[in-house]
Order: sequence, then structure tokens, then C-alpha cells
Amino acid sequence: MNIDILTDDQLAQLSQLISSSTNILITTHKSPDGDAIGSSLGWAEYLRSLGKEPTVIVPDQFPDFLHWLPNTEKIVRYDKHREKCDMLFKIADLIFCLDYNAPSRVDEMEQAMVSSPAPKVLIDHHLKPEVPAELVISEPEACSTSELIFRIVWQLQAFDQMNKQFAIPVYCGMMTDTGGFTFASSRPEIYFIIGELLTKRIDKDKIYRNVYHNYSENRLRLMGYVMYKKLVVMPEYHTAFYALTKEDLDRFHFIKGDAEGLVNIPQQIKGLKLSISLREDTDKPNTIWVSLRSVDDFPCNLMSEQFFNGGGHLNASGGRLNCSVDEAIEVVKQAITAFADRLK
Repeated sequence: MNIDILTDDQLAQLSQLISSSTNILITTHKSPDGDAIGSSLGWAEYLRSLGKEPTVIVPDQFPDFLHWLPNTEKIVRYDKHREKCDMLFKIADLIFCLDYNAPSRVDEMEQAMVSSPAPKVLIDHHLKPEVPAELVISEPEACSTSELIFRIVWQLQAFDQMNKQFAIPVYCGMMTDTGGFTFASSRPEIYFIIGELLTKRIDKDKIYRNVYHNYSENRLRLMGYVMYKKLVVMPEYHTAFYALTKEDLDRFHFIKGDAEGLVNIPQQIKGLKLSISLREDTDKPNTIWVSLRSVDDFPCNLMSEQFFNGGGHLNASGGRLNCSVDEAIEVVKQAITAFADRLK
């Protein structure tokens, strides 16, 4: 199966940029998820196979259920080591931008990243790439950035030299960005890639357990609370939403990652087309994080752009509102009304 994604010129340019660089950084978006961390760790492993010593920098904390991945201890958090990271950006001679389409997605790291004189390479699967990069590898049809990392390494004819340190995070990134291969995962190429990754003797069942069966008791109780107390179902619009306040999160001793995947659960309701999650930021006042999930052809990315200052994919998108929880709920209702014709 031909899974090449780069032209010959792009392949040559990428190889030249890597070979001529010494201080290489790999960056990803704020609140890194499984794909952000998986693609970054996988790409770092490939670069190490070339004798490079890349540094993975993330804007802030990533979920506890990803800390088991190989080499996470080498990741540097910008919010914890700002001075060190600012210096790394200044001396960098190549920066990879993974799993984000706009500089704003790296939050407080944006200025340091954009002002760095180093050439940048974007590898991403989101729509509308806006990162000022020397080389843009943008494939919105891909299920994940981790898929792109595999395909690039495959095209560079380096996969045979890769080991579990590469295969585990790449598989994990693909798995988490497709909800365990339950959405955005109908292309044959995905299963060809899975088959190849399995030749590295990874335990895909254990990877699943490490991610999805690795939550705290508090997370499980939070999930029950959301579904029983907080979920609002609007059957006439085939839509459900819920809003979590700081008080809710404090009650269940919320830690990063505890809300991961909750927005998918209402989709188990028969006939539901759209699920929306609102979560109040525990640190920043008047900041509401929005997640949207849909099925079939409902464009939650358009809804996110128009109402939630965000974007993403057709069936999985996110955004942010700067307001109170009550005001955010009103915005949700406005959005549902505006898209009523597509939801009914």
C-alpha cells in the first residue's frame, strides 16, 4: 500500500533541514492530549536514530494517564521551566510544530516560538494551517498527527530501524485521537499502519488499558455525577450538553485528564447527533473550555468557529469562551438554535 504523503522536493527539504541542524525542538499545543504527546515522542525517537538530541517542549501539564509512555521524563514543560525554554528557543536551529495549526495554540509559549530565528516545520492534521513554517505538512484527512509521523518515517525508509520506543507512542496517539478507533478511522491506510506497528511487538491491549483503565476513583465518580446530575438532553435537537464548574471539579478533586473523553459518553444515547462539554478553568477566571463531538455529517467544527472561538474536525472540535458558566450555557443554546435545521 502506498502511504507516501510528501513530494520528492518536500522529502529532500525535510531531510536537509534535519541533517543541517543541531539544536532541534519539538513543540505541541497547550493541554497536550494523546496525539500531541504520542506524535512528539515518536518523532523524537526517529530523530535520535539519526544521532540528533531533540528536546520536546510542551506548554503545560499533560494527563497522568500518558505518563507511562516511554521517554515522557525527557519532556520539558514551558510553564515550569520558562527561562530554560526561552533560551532553547533562542538557540534552536530547527523547530517542529506538531499537532497544532496556529501559533496561538501553544498559549504562553507563542512569543518564544514565533520569535525564534529557527526554521519551522509544521506537521499537523487540523484545517487551516497558520503556523509560519518553512515546510508545511498538513493533511486534514489523517486521523491524527501520529499517523502522519508514521507515514513520514515510512517514506524516509526508516521504519525498519524503529523500535518499541517509536511504535508505542505513535500507536497511542492514533488510538486516542480516534477514541480507540471508533471514529475518524475508516480508511484502510490506518489498519495497514497498525499492522506494521504490531511488527514491533507492541502490546496494543496493554496500551489501551494504560490509557482508558488508568483513571482515579474520583474520575469515575465525576463521570457518574456528570451523567446523572449535569447532563442536559435536548431530544428535539438530538443534542446533549453539560457544564462543569470549579466547584464541581473541586468536589471530585479534579486533576488534568479527568474530564478526558466524558464528552463522548452522551453519544451512546440513541439518535444523538451532537454532544457539547463546558468546563470552567480551575486557574483562569472567566475561562470556559468547550469540547464538541458529533456523528455523520454534522459540522461541529463550523459551530465551534462561529460560537466558541475555536475549530477542529468535522466530528471533533474544541474552543474557549471568556465568560461565566451561565453565560457559556446561553451561548450553547444559541449555537444549537442556529444549527437547528441540521440537528433536527
